[in-house]
Amino acid sequence: MAPPRGASGIEPARIVALPAALTVLVTLVPLTAASLLGGCGFHLQGHAPLPAVVKNPYVEAPDGQSDFIQSLRHALLSNGAQLAQDKSKASAVVSILKDTVVRRVSSVSALNQPNQYEVTYTVAFSVSAGGKELLAAQELTATRSYSFQETLLLAKGHEEQILREDMARDLADRLVRQLSSL
Repeated sequence: MAPPRGASGIEPARIVALPAALTVLVTLVPLTAASLLGGCGFHLQGHAPLPAVVKNPYVEAPDGQSDFIQSLRHALLSNGAQLAQDKSKASAVVSILKDTVVRRVSSVSALNQPNQYEVTYTVAFSVSAGGKELLAAQELTATRSYSFQETLLLAKGHEEQILREDMARDLADRLVRQLSSL
């Protein structure tokens, strides 16, 4: 007598017991891989543990509302920092020395109309704690380009704003990674 078949004519799946050694191996390999990755300093992107000296930073910037400053504050909070409201009560001071965005034409059409722009976001910063310089003044830069069509003026303006915000997040994450290495 033939085994029962489903409505489609296909035999139902059979449950097969794995040998004990294979079960242990299937459990042990992922645990070993996870411990090796954790032991070598691997961390998920965006989550870098901050040392105690920068756990309560004060962010000093000429423009407290720029895309970069907002992204930096968010990145610091995401990594366990508690932002100080007063410079004198902070464990460290992150000084933003430069926060600029420059847009330049990188390509023009035969009619001398811009058809591609390059946007460069530059940030300069230093970090100090208790009068001691932890990170000397240094510069971080991100560059993106986008095509431009005059007929899509509103959409391309929105695209540029999205690129600026994305570059600000990238730069803030890079700064936080440098802080985590202190």
